[in-house]
Amino acid sequence: MQRILSIQLSAHSGEIVMIAGWVHRRRLLKSVAFLIVRDAAGLTQVVVTTPDLRSQLASLPDESVVEVTGTVTANAAAPSGVELRSASVRVLSSRTESASGVPPRAGSAVPLPLELHRPTLTASLPTQLDHAALALRHPTRAAALRIAAAACAGFRAALDAQRFVEIHTPKIVGSATESGANVFVLDYFGRPGYLAQSPQFYKQLMVGVFERVYEVGPVFRAEPHDTARHLAQYTSLDAELGFIADHRDVMAVLTSVLAGMAAAVAPWAELTVPPEIPAVRFAEALRIVGAPADEPDLAPAHERALGQWARREHGSEFVFVTGYPMRKRPFYTHPDPADPAASNGFDLLFRGVELVTGGQRLHRYEQYVAALTAAGEPLGPYAGYLDGFRYGMPPHGGFAIGLERFVARLTGAANIREVTAFPRDLHRIAP
Repeated sequence: MQRILSIQLSAHSGEIVMIAGWVHRRRLLKSVAFLIVRDAAGLTQVVVTTPDLRSQLASLPDESVVEVTGTVTANAAAPSGVELRSASVRVLSSRTESASGVPPRAGSAVPLPLELHRPTLTASLPTQLDHAALALRHPTRAAALRIAAAACAGFRAALDAQRFVEIHTPKIVGSATESGANVFVLDYFGRPGYLAQSPQFYKQLMVGVFERVYEVGPVFRAEPHDTARHLAQYTSLDAELGFIADHRDVMAVLTSVLAGMAAAVAPWAELTVPPEIPAVRFAEALRIVGAPADEPDLAPAHERALGQWARREHGSEFVFVTGYPMRKRPFYTHPDPADPAASNGFDLLFRGVELVTGGQRLHRYEQYVAALTAAGEPLGPYAGYLDGFRYGMPPHGGFAIGLERFVARLTGAANIREVTAFPRDLHRIAP
């Protein structure tokens, strides 16, 4: 008999079917027992009336894996309006060992470190992260990961429809050239290597091959942040496109991508992306939030205030900030031709938090030589990167979206670790 999922039961009313999953909860009454089985799609209620099976369930710990065969019967009070009756249960895997690996007494089980049957997880976040293999089974934690998967699918679909090509770039690189010391160093066959902080250099070079490219992959930042919005490893949704006029072409593509991501996550979360996201120059943003005119960047409090302004004045949960000072942008950023001290770069804030950084890049070889020389950087470590511009590169630009930060803001999670399966941060490298 072919196994079916919990969400398929209502289409098989009156039929004998087989389901399988984890023991989510048991209710043992005097004459009847209820077994709730959880699979990847939801919950199934199984009604047990035979004494032998009821006795079996009494000694079966939660989170054991079972296979159940029974008749699908209508019951408005059950999940999806149906339940299984006249059931038989086969145990595929039973949770019988203690944390130390020593088997407990027959019929006993070590209590779970957290309760999965409750609507919300009451365990502290450190406890959840320490026991990630179990905590991620809770519907709320699993839902966040489903949203992340859907967001990635929407990102890919939106760019595929616009002639972008997905690429895969190295995550081990030979020089720490993009941003100084904030890199993880490793031993690469007896010589130093580094975990890549972003695919920036590679995606720019691939514009010279496909014109429009994107990547979904991990990036690594050895920054000693210990905040609710930072991780040492996160998933970056990167895109780069050639033959642009300026950064506004990049912003238009990003807006369409966000709309595609919003549509993809619609079954789990509501998100409206305006056809044209409001934009404000950096100097004006400082004035709006009451910051000094010489501030080089927006602080988190400024971002929150600007997010409130965008909702109040434009009814938008998104707002672009353009024209950041060149001194706060990477060397490859194109300056604003009308104001060389400002950049053709932007940040996108989502619900008061920076979500995206992007902009127009330099595209001529001599521009890179001048920019690196002005920054006091030797050209040698950048040789492979500069080759792409030596051989000709069109005007181009791109952006990068932090996936976990997007999901955290979308779901209202207080901490980015709540929506990350196995987070890596200043203190955590396991599980």
